[in-house]
Amino acid sequence: MARVAIIGVGAIGGVIASLLEQIGRHEVFLCVRRPLAGLTVEKPEGGTVSVRAAVVTDPAAAPTVDWIMVATKAYDVPGAAKWLGMLRAQGAPVAVLQNGVEHRERFAPYVPMESILPVVVDCPVERQAPNRVRQRGVMHLKAPESALGRAFVELFAGTPTDAVEVPDFLSAAWTKLCNNAAGVLPTLLLQPAGVFRDEAIGDVARQIVRECIAVGRAEGARLGDELAETVLQAYRAAPSDSLNSMHADRLAGRPLELDARNGVIVRLGQKHGIPTPSNRMAVALLTAMVQKMS
Repeated sequence: MARVAIIGVGAIGGVIASLLEQIGRHEVFLCVRRPLAGLTVEKPEGGTVSVRAAVVTDPAAAPTVDWIMVATKAYDVPGAAKWLGMLRAQGAPVAVLQNGVEHRERFAPYVPMESILPVVVDCPVERQAPNRVRQRGVMHLKAPESALGRAFVELFAGTPTDAVEVPDFLSAAWTKLCNNAAGVLPTLLLQPAGVFRDEAIGDVARQIVRECIAVGRAEGARLGDELAETVLQAYRAAPSDSLNSMHADRLAGRPLELDARNGVIVRLGQKHGIPTPSNRMAVALLTAMVQKMS
């Protein structure tokens, strides 16, 4: 049994909490800004899970735990870091379950590098209300092969999730970023995943992903040319009414993970001298749209 703290109980954090609740062998703490009156997760196999974990709203009153899972948005690292002092009183490792490819870099100012475990998360899930999450499919978790990665995977033994160690974590992270990068289009257009079935939009999505592939390769990732088409077909196979997390955030008026999902492609493209015009345009347009509405 482990004492596990989850910082950020949105869509991903909610599913993580429900998985640990289902096996019932861990003590789970939900670290949130405001009181949470229960948490219900609709499962893809049918039925719901009611999470009965302890809710903590004050970082100064947080318990000491064995594991910390950060499931906040990538831009909210300073907010998440406020919880780490008490939670890490005995040096607990920090699993970073965020989008992008800069997991360790974001938390390096707050946690020793050897205690940071980057995790790639892939799960079709939507937060329908502050205390209700709809999980549409299996959660896939990928951690780098290491002692920490092995211990992280063991936390989920017996759960209906696919938690594994991978030998080439860099490529796994960039593959996920390729998927996330294309999600800027429905966010821009304020249309769900069905918009990818339009041929012109599909062509733009391919180009966004091709730029991500080129930059990822320059960073050392192994990414095949076919990945652009694979990403597009995955979006086209998704329920036409499904929303990616950045699209949902824009609809709700929340800040966007634009830098972690597309801005990083532009930034690292500049570093390597690789043109990224499609991602650059998407970032500029969405930034201007959000600023106009604020």
